[in-house]
Amino acid sequence: MKIIICGAGQVGRGIAERLAIENHDVTVIDISAALVEAISGSTDVRGIVGHGAHPDVLNEAGAGEADMIIAVTFVDEVNMMACEVAKALFNIPTRVARVRDQSYLLPQYSSLFTRDNTAIDVVISPEVAVGEMVLRRLALPGAFEAIYFADEKVLTLGIKLEEDCPVVNTSLSQLTGLFPDLKAVVCGIVRDHALFVPKSDDQMLPGDRVYVVTDQSQAARTLALFGHEERPANRVLIGGGGTIGMYVARKLEERDSSIKVTIIEPNIKRAEEVANLLTNSVVLSGSALDANLLQEAEIGRTETYIALTNDDKVNVLSAMLAKQHGARSTACLVSNLDARPLISPLGIDAYIDPRSVTVSSVLQHVRRGRIRGVHGVEGGDGEVVEAEALETSPMIGKPLREADLPEGIRIGAVVRDEQVIIPTGDTEIRPKDRVIMFALRDKIEEIQHLFRVSIEYF
Repeated sequence: MKIIICGAGQVGRGIAERLAIENHDVTVIDISAALVEAISGSTDVRGIVGHGAHPDVLNEAGAGEADMIIAVTFVDEVNMMACEVAKALFNIPTRVARVRDQSYLLPQYSSLFTRDNTAIDVVISPEVAVGEMVLRRLALPGAFEAIYFADEKVLTLGIKLEEDCPVVNTSLSQLTGLFPDLKAVVCGIVRDHALFVPKSDDQMLPGDRVYVVTDQSQAARTLALFGHEERPANRVLIGGGGTIGMYVARKLEERDSSIKVTIIEPNIKRAEEVANLLTNSVVLSGSALDANLLQEAEIGRTETYIALTNDDKVNVLSAMLAKQHGARSTACLVSNLDARPLISPLGIDAYIDPRSVTVSSVLQHVRRGRIRGVHGVEGGDGEVVEAEALETSPMIGKPLREADLPEGIRIGAVVRDEQVIIPTGDTEIRPKDRVIMFALRDKIEEIQHLFRVSIEYF
């Protein structure tokens, strides 16, 4: 596909890098020559310096032949106008816009982004998506990843196996034999920083990070089986009162008024704004790297500290400091993939990659076939994909043991008529089944082949 990306910041760069790896023809536009030079110099993409909503710039970028425009600049209005120009002048078929300001997304304005009222086909709000991911982590504290599929009927959990985990040194086939009624499948394992899709005779070892696809109704049981029975936190401390921190705090207030939420925000004006917008939360003005302020926030009694500022260094260091001063668990927002290996050695329990959340939202609309959901894991080394099986799929009408599923792909669940089915070798995929799969990065094209559709569906 020929894709134009407006905006070369962290989000735009993350999308461009991923699409370039998949051999798409990518052009990136940004008003910053430095950002354009940085991305075009390190990635196989074309870079243009200019305003992403200007017709002449889009024309130079090849808008007349483009299949998709993804507008992810820092200015919502530029993103919207880029999509309008893309449709009116160049008839680009698919138009995606990033919208950060939550006032555009309020329920009473839900008709704003309908096809009749705008040229935008898809609105992505990374801040909301990241905020929801944070809330899922808080609800399932034993998991370092929690991703819902199939209208939240299926859940993919990322779980770290400790020494006392009941199922360590157990092969996957033994796990099935010991717990035949458990609706869960281990689909991916990270060991020594390498991700692989396990076979039935592979064992799980202490220190492994495993990805388990499960019926959402069995999430608590699955976590307990893998050695995690932590309760959701009643005392939460948030580092950063920006859009994401504010969203998380507000949702926590709405969902459970008994949860004590405290926010540390360095900008005093923003701290005052957040305090006025929230009802029960405590807002402190200052740095999350100030040990005295952490003590004032009762860090020793905090069950979960989560760092959500725009600065990776502050997030990592404040999470480490919070853990040292008594927080039961810590997590942080980290955009730079180079920082990931530091998380565990520093004693931080989990990290959230905002770029992965945004890229996943975009990839759903880039993939060929009837793809309903995509989420990247381990910095894009793997993906969990939800695909709808159509009559043209080569997987239809044969037992999975005869389907010749490529190595590096594992089916975790099938949803049929509202029922979650954990697949066996005898399971047959039927048309309209929703299939949740785990795949390594280099196997994604094969998933699209397995769920290919006729050209009229593209």
